[in-house]
Amino acid sequence: MSEHNQSIVRDDARHRYILSADGVEAGYIEFHEADGVIDMPHTIVDEAFGGRGYGKDLARFAFDDARERGLKVKPTCPFLDRFMQKTPEYQDLRA
Repeated sequence: MSEHNQSIVRDDARHRYILSADGVEAGYIEFHEADGVIDMPHTIVDEAFGGRGYGKDLARFAFDDARERGLKVKPTCPFLDRFMQKTPEYQDLRA
Protein backbone atom coordinates (compact mmCIF):
# COMPACT_ATOMS: atom_id res chain seq x y z
CA MET A 1 0.00 0.00 0.00
CA SER A 2 1.06 3.54 -0.68
CA GLU A 3 0.67 5.08 2.76
CA HIS A 4 0.82 3.78 6.31
CA ASN A 5 -2.23 5.79 7.39
CA GLN A 6 -4.68 3.97 5.15
CA SER A 7 -6.84 0.89 5.39
CA ILE A 8 -9.05 -1.02 2.97
CA VAL A 9 -12.05 -3.17 3.89
CA ARG A 10 -14.73 -5.08 1.99
CA ASP A 11 -18.16 -3.80 3.00
CA ASP A 12 -20.63 -6.41 1.75
CA ALA A 13 -23.66 -4.43 2.94
CA ARG A 14 -22.66 -1.42 0.79
CA HIS A 15 -21.19 -3.55 -2.05
CA ARG A 16 -17.92 -1.64 -1.85
CA TYR A 17 -14.25 -2.04 -1.13
CA ILE A 18 -13.59 1.10 0.90
CA LEU A 19 -10.25 2.84 1.34
CA SER A 20 -9.89 5.11 4.35
CA ALA A 21 -6.99 7.52 4.70
CA ASP A 22 -6.33 9.97 7.50
CA GLY A 23 -9.49 8.71 9.18
CA VAL A 24 -11.88 9.49 6.32
CA GLU A 25 -13.31 7.54 3.38
CA ALA A 26 -11.00 8.46 0.50
CA GLY A 27 -12.22 6.09 -2.19
CA TYR A 28 -14.01 2.91 -3.10
CA ILE A 29 -14.65 0.23 -5.70
CA GLU A 30 -18.28 -0.70 -6.20
CA PHE A 31 -18.94 -4.41 -6.74
CA HIS A 32 -21.73 -6.87 -7.46
CA GLU A 33 -21.33 -10.65 -7.06
CA ALA A 34 -23.28 -13.33 -8.90
CA ASP A 35 -22.54 -16.89 -10.02
CA GLY A 36 -18.85 -16.87 -9.07
CA VAL A 37 -18.16 -13.54 -10.81
CA ILE A 38 -17.57 -10.19 -9.17
CA ASP A 39 -18.42 -7.23 -11.42
CA MET A 40 -16.58 -4.01 -10.55
CA PRO A 41 -18.24 -1.13 -12.44
CA HIS A 42 -16.87 1.90 -10.58
CA THR A 43 -13.67 3.06 -8.91
CA ILE A 44 -13.84 6.43 -7.16
CA VAL A 45 -11.04 8.26 -5.36
CA ASP A 46 -11.84 11.64 -3.82
CA GLU A 47 -9.99 14.46 -5.60
CA ALA A 48 -8.38 15.50 -2.31
CA PHE A 49 -6.61 12.12 -2.24
CA GLY A 50 -5.66 11.90 -5.91
CA GLY A 51 -2.15 11.14 -7.10
CA ARG A 52 -1.25 8.90 -4.16
CA GLY A 53 -1.77 5.53 -5.85
CA TYR A 54 -4.96 4.79 -3.91
CA GLY A 55 -6.78 3.57 -7.02
CA LYS A 56 -4.08 0.95 -7.61
CA ASP A 57 -4.11 0.00 -3.93
CA LEU A 58 -7.87 -0.52 -4.12
CA ALA A 59 -7.52 -2.57 -7.31
CA ARG A 60 -4.86 -4.84 -5.80
CA PHE A 61 -6.90 -5.35 -2.63
CA ALA A 62 -10.10 -6.12 -4.56
CA PHE A 63 -8.41 -8.49 -7.03
CA ASP A 64 -6.53 -10.28 -4.23
CA ASP A 65 -9.79 -10.65 -2.29
CA ALA A 66 -11.56 -12.05 -5.36
CA ARG A 67 -8.73 -14.57 -5.87
CA GLU A 68 -8.82 -15.67 -2.21
CA ARG A 69 -12.58 -16.25 -2.49
CA GLY A 70 -12.33 -18.13 -5.81
CA LEU A 71 -14.16 -15.48 -7.85
CA LYS A 72 -13.55 -14.34 -11.41
CA VAL A 73 -13.45 -10.57 -12.00
CA LYS A 74 -15.45 -8.61 -14.55
CA PRO A 75 -13.64 -5.23 -14.59
CA THR A 76 -16.32 -3.09 -16.24
CA CYS A 77 -14.71 0.02 -14.73
CA PRO A 78 -12.28 1.33 -17.40
CA PHE A 79 -9.59 2.03 -14.79
CA LEU A 80 -9.76 -1.53 -13.43
CA ASP A 81 -9.83 -2.99 -16.93
CA ARG A 82 -6.61 -1.11 -17.83
CA PHE A 83 -5.01 -2.04 -14.51
CA MET A 84 -5.77 -5.73 -15.10
CA GLN A 85 -4.39 -5.56 -18.66
CA LYS A 86 -1.13 -3.99 -17.41
CA THR A 87 -0.69 -6.30 -14.41
CA PRO A 88 0.15 -9.86 -15.49
CA GLU A 89 -0.48 -11.45 -12.08
CA TYR A 90 -4.18 -10.56 -12.28
CA GLN A 91 -4.98 -11.43 -15.90
CA ASP A 92 -6.03 -14.98 -14.98
CA LEU A 93 -8.89 -13.53 -12.90
CA ARG A 94 -10.72 -12.04 -15.89
CA ALA A 95 -14.23 -13.41 -16.28
